[in-house]
Amino acid sequence: MRLVFAGTPDAAVPTLHRLASDHGVAAVITRPDAPLGRKRVLTPSPVARAADELGIPVIRAARLDDEVTQRIAALRVELGVIVAYGGLVREPLLSTPRAGWINLHFSLLPQWRGAAPVQRALIAGDARLGASVFQLVPELDAGDVFASRAFDVPDAATAEVALRTLAEAGAELTAEVVSGIANGTAIAQPQQGEASYAAKLTLEDGVLDWSQPVEVVFARFRGVTPEPGAHTTIDGQRLKILEAAPAFDAEALPSGHITATKSAVLIGTASSPLAVTRVQPAGKGAMQAADWWRGQRAAEGLRAGS
Repeated sequence: MRLVFAGTPDAAVPTLHRLASDHGVAAVITRPDAPLGRKRVLTPSPVARAADELGIPVIRAARLDDEVTQRIAALRVELGVIVAYGGLVREPLLSTPRAGWINLHFSLLPQWRGAAPVQRALIAGDARLGASVFQLVPELDAGDVFASRAFDVPDAATAEVALRTLAEAGAELTAEVVSGIANGTAIAQPQQGEASYAAKLTLEDGVLDWSQPVEVVFARFRGVTPEPGAHTTIDGQRLKILEAAPAFDAEALPSGHITATKSAVLIGTASSPLAVTRVQPAGKGAMQAADWWRGQRAAEGLRAGS
């Protein structure tokens, strides 16, 4: 099929590569270059870089407005495919391709409709994640589903790791659906069950609550790593937690109480401690947690969340 592809982050790249190998991708739509790093250098999105490597024309757009619609109409594409573009497809663009648009979404719809499905599922402690390919409609993530696939989640997988796995599997799932649409065998079914919603994460979502059991604390850590990042405060200063795991065999500590071993910093929760192995203090680079702790003054008097 002759396609237009819309996507922005790393998670969308495997699908672009897969479709480009099987079909004709006439153009890629992605978000404009964004300032990254301390020097705020304008940087193309991962999808823009991938499209350039594949020799596919790139349309950079913050909104899918009339101008974008006209450019896509001129390409006479048969189907639009969207993966984490970061914006809404509305009429008349929604109906511009002959077969409309399909969306690869990283959840088992209707669970976790919205911007952060993997992250919210991990925070909620879901044991399984999934990917769904559905027909795009004006209502948020509510269209009929062509195909879904569920995956068991490794116990320690962060959102970054889970998304990487789902992105690869979702690329294959999307390719199967596109081929089915092309040959007329693809059939979409209405979503079944109660919908839940996955709002975009904020910095506040990364705060770890040490009054909760370690399973709850670790679930939040997994869901917000690497973005917006898990963090706590120590003596009024933010400390970002980069690597951690439950310490089920360690002696229980009061919530927020900190102690250390040779290789980790233990922080008390409502049950077992969380073993923190890598951190990033405010205004500094990443470091081993044990090295950070040794550098603290009056360490015995400090508590996480204070």
